[in-house]
Amino acid sequence: MSKFTLERAKVKVWTYEDYLKLTDDKRYEVINGRLEEMPSPTTEHQRILGKFYKIMDDFVEKAKLGEVLISPVDVVLSESTVIQPDILFVSKERLGIVKDRIFGPPDLAVEIVSPGSYVKDRYEKFRLYEKYGVREYWIVLPREKVIEVWCLKGGKYVLHSLAVEEGEVESCVLNGLKVKVEEVLK
Repeated sequence: MSKFTLERAKVKVWTYEDYLKLTDDKRYEVINGRLEEMPSPTTEHQRILGKFYKIMDDFVEKAKLGEVLISPVDVVLSESTVIQPDILFVSKERLGIVKDRIFGPPDLAVEIVSPGSYVKDRYEKFRLYEKYGVREYWIVLPREKVIEVWCLKGGKYVLHSLAVEEGEVESCVLNGLKVKVEEVLK
């Protein structure tokens, strides 16, 4: 054996317990054991978030369907995966997962994609939400003026509704909820 042996660099695998010990005021997610700092959202992001939240919360409140929450709130999917969807919905039948954090998959998650979060929201979180059984995932692309609604069918996401620049998308989990692109992505 050669005297020059390459050793694999040890990479820390972050857990929910490690995450709870963080003492700074930064926002983080733990994705498959990887700690990722989250930048502060832009004002455009927050405006879109507010519009979506108001529409969803009003719909859910009126019909007494459960609870809608906005980021930052931790969603603990596993010991090595803690995320913060921009918006989430938990049905009244599953409100037991709502504590000081959410312990389990929400019924619906919304991510408003920014240029810096495209890969994470579009691919990594897509796979995580699918894997952990989030029944519905909305991907909002503000620059492109696109809203996609993905619904879980047989353990895989299927595109349920799509609107580009105009028109509306429809929820499969919140039966009757429709959102017009022009209302939220002006």
